[in-house]
Amino acid sequence: MSSVVISGDTSGSLTLTVPAIAGTGTLTLPSGTGTVAVNGVSSNIVSGTAQNSTSGTSLLFTGVPSWAKRVAVIFNGVSMNNTNQPLVQIGSGSVTSTGYLSYTSVMDTAVASTSSTAGFIIYSNSSSALLYGVMMLTNISGNTWVCSGNMAIGSTARSTVFGGNVTLSGALDRVNITSVGGTQTFTAGSINIQWE
Repeated sequence: MSSVVISGDTSGSLTLTVPAIAGTGTLTLPSGTGTVAVNGVSSNIVSGTAQNSTSGTSLLFTGVPSWAKRVAVIFNGVSMNNTNQPLVQIGSGSVTSTGYLSYTSVMDTAVASTSSTAGFIIYSNSSSALLYGVMMLTNISGNTWVCSGNMAIGSTARSTVFGGNVTLSGALDRVNITSVGGTQTFTAGSINIQWE
């Protein structure tokens, strides 16, 4: 019967060799603050570079690796100059702007809701609305992604909820944040993404 072998070196790296079930059966743990990879998948949550959402009509994040199974889109006090709703679009090689099944609602004096096929829509009930929260994108199988989440509308003491799905032509590698119609301008806040 094979046994587990642990060995180290002077650099602080640790190698764990186990009976091979698939592949080589060897797992190398880096020294210091390195990242452990299992079957090529990082064990860490990786952050993109935050972008200020204070001008322009869209913010594009690229470089999401093909192994990512969850992507978080983080809004920190984001607003636009009109009541047209923010959209989060994803893509493989280019941004996908069709084929979404997306719904969103907000509790105000009454329930207001809307939908979109152009992206994952977030209901914002005023042009001064400051959105705080996370949209979680989860890969369910193949290239199909499901969206879910909620955000506080800080300027109006309300909250918005949303969900939907879309199937891409390939592995997700980008996230684009814009608005319905793509013409509204960002006026405040910042946005970042994380993946794992």
